Amino acid sequence: MTLNNKIPVLGFAAFSGTGKTTLLTRLIPLLREQDIRIGVIKHAHHKFEIDYPGKDSYELRKAGAQQMLIASASRMALIREYEQDTEPQLADLVTKLDQTMLDIILVEGFRHVPFPRIELHRSALRKPLLCLDDESIIALASDAPLNVQIKIPVLDLNNPQQIATFIQTEILE
Repeated sequence: MTLNNKIPVLGFAAFSGTGKTTLLTRLIPLLREQDIRIGVIKHAHHKFEIDYPGKDSYELRKAGAQQMLIASASRMALIREYEQDTEPQLADLVTKLDQTMLDIILVEGFRHVPFPRIELHRSALRKPLLCLDDESIIALASDAPLNVQIKIPVLDLNNPQQIATFIQTEILE
């Protein structure tokens, strides 16, 4: 599968409750300190709202606008309504980002799409390792020693700096 990417795309795969978002909120500032420009794509398993009743953008969208672009001097947001509920395709979403302004795209979710990902494993959840059956996982970040041998790098889930260094040396260089 091709992702239509001109820059590296790296995902984070894990079961719910493992801490994907928590890790990304710690990892992104570390990468930004190195002047790395980051785009993020996050998969949501449910309908969501980014604006709310009473806001002009919400009212215009609810009135029937299929695409609502909100822009100011400091940011822009595009909300697009789909005619039917269909799962988004990662390859399509990658093209929505302006890759000329980014060095890497980090992806949270899309666990079943084959593209380079770091698996996050929290031993207390007692979930199986995804990397044993998924060749697109290039590293494993775990919060505890493993009781099985794996052939990919093992990183410390509680050490975002180590993961940031891995991304810099193995993905961006």
